[in-house]
Amino acid sequence: MSSPMQSSSPLHSIDRKRLAELTEREEKRFIAERPKSKALFDRARASLLDGVPMNWMVKWAGPFPVFVEEAKGSRFIDVDGIEYVDLCLGDTGAMTGHSPDAAADAIAAQARRGLTFMLPTEDSIWVGEELVRRFCMPYWQFTLTATDANRFSIRLAREITQRQFVLVFNYCYHGTVDESFASLLADGSVGPRRGNIGPPVNPAATTKVVEFNDLAALEASLASRDVACVLAEPVMTNVGIIHPDAGYHAALRDLTRRYGSLLILDETHTICAGPGGYTREHSLEPDMFVIGKPLASGIPAATYGFTREVAERIVKRIHIEDCDTGGIGGTLAGNAMSLAAMRATLENVLTPAAFARMIPMAERFERGVAATIAGAKLPWHVTRLGCRAEYQFRATPPRNGAEAVAAMDFPLERFLHLHALNRGVLMTPFHNMALMSPATSEGDVDRHTRAFGEAVRELIG
Repeated sequence: MSSPMQSSSPLHSIDRKRLAELTEREEKRFIAERPKSKALFDRARASLLDGVPMNWMVKWAGPFPVFVEEAKGSRFIDVDGIEYVDLCLGDTGAMTGHSPDAAADAIAAQARRGLTFMLPTEDSIWVGEELVRRFCMPYWQFTLTATDANRFSIRLAREITQRQFVLVFNYCYHGTVDESFASLLADGSVGPRRGNIGPPVNPAATTKVVEFNDLAALEASLASRDVACVLAEPVMTNVGIIHPDAGYHAALRDLTRRYGSLLILDETHTICAGPGGYTREHSLEPDMFVIGKPLASGIPAATYGFTREVAERIVKRIHIEDCDTGGIGGTLAGNAMSLAAMRATLENVLTPAAFARMIPMAERFERGVAATIAGAKLPWHVTRLGCRAEYQFRATPPRNGAEAVAAMDFPLERFLHLHALNRGVLMTPFHNMALMSPATSEGDVDRHTRAFGEAVRELIG
């Protein structure tokens, strides 16, 4: 769903000088209020590259990241004692809310019984049965990340189709999968996506790229019958939320079947649509299904499933003697701790009742942001998918990745995020996404609405 700004009045533009001045003011406030985070960051720079344990953490708004002391539910407290409403939620990894009791108890109990054995536990069967029920795929395997689940799915698709190429959508994101770090260049050819670090080969050798919602380009790419699989989110989420056109998924499924390509749906983010993801909500029929991040309440865990036909084709191609040397699996995949956490999460946390609370919170967020945009006469809009919502700096929702990227404004985004952070609200650092957990309250959402309204009023004077 989306709420584009509609008004017959003139649209406001952003004064860049004012934006820079406001950002400088917010940076000074950020530093002054967080001396302990600043001290820890200075200390970290002696042993951690750029002062952070993972390179993405340099992208948080502000001169240094906030260091967390503890978190519970929809909120966390930093080392300076400041409490925040968390609308990032680990970019979906903590969509369950931080340390939900059922998962925390199961994790603690399993820690005392053993963490990893490279042998199955009964929890793996329970989780497999639950995944069959939720997502309607008959067979499953486990990994530690959705990246691995996507990577393994691609390898299996290539093996059983004996085809070379993977097809992805322009500006997609599927974790750190080499084949997906490709984009359309200005001349329409395929090349490395901006920021792609050390690609092993030019992605044009492995990947075809088309724009989302462009059925003609999709068919043209599939018609050569050399595409092993289409890897897609059912709704694009990593350059803002981009919904499919009406009838797009039916056509995607028809074209992949017609030209013999497998369809892999990555629901790592779009699980926000409901307990069975977008696939279950809209009765989609992929050949393979991937999900990670929130499945174990923050413990590394992911899974990929496949149809009976795909399973039969896999079994015919893989021999027991070679099963551990083919680039699929890993010694920690399917470990006892991950499976215990997944069972607790699926059984007690990411339930239909939880989504019945989460989705109305996202609707409330959407209404609040839309009202602010309309009142300020800004050419922006807000879009929602289930319990996830996002605002973008264009008047109408984008239909594809190129349109979404063209509307991005990094300095404006950083100001809005820093302004919110200084008022106790954490947004996702990569774009303007807010995610609701089962613990997110109306008060949490309204805090963002007030902060967003204040920031917009200051921007337009």
